[in-house]
Amino acid sequence: MSQQDDLAGLLAGLALFADLPGPQLEEAAHTFEEEWFGQGQRILRQGIAGAGFYVIVEGEVVVRIDGQDRASLGRGDFFGEISLLLGTPPVADVVALTPLRCLALHGDGLEGFLVGHPRVAYRMLQAEARKLQAANLWRS
Repeated sequence: MSQQDDLAGLLAGLALFADLPGPQLEEAAHTFEEEWFGQGQRILRQGIAGAGFYVIVEGEVVVRIDGQDRASLGRGDFFGEISLLLGTPPVADVVALTPLRCLALHGDGLEGFLVGHPRVAYRMLQAEARKLQAANLWRS
């Protein structure tokens, strides 16, 4: 089994990609890059340009705004999409709590991928709506 087959299998097991048929999973496996980060490593830096879209395959991260922990994310969760979609620096630090394995897209790769895979875009939109709903409840 090739590395791309392994990646396609990983993607199939994540909710964000669950609606993709086999050929689109294979295509996605060729689009994303695998990246690893050590425990304590900062993946995104608040206010600093240079972002990416990351989908967590293994491990856990903390989302930290102005030094305050706001959320933890694990397998199947994703981060960095807002910076890429808006073309702005990240509004939070994202730090690996454990050794971390991610699938990543950098630069303008996210827009093209989402346009070509509307079911993934829809699932991402649902996840963003849940985050907004939770933030609104947290603030009230």
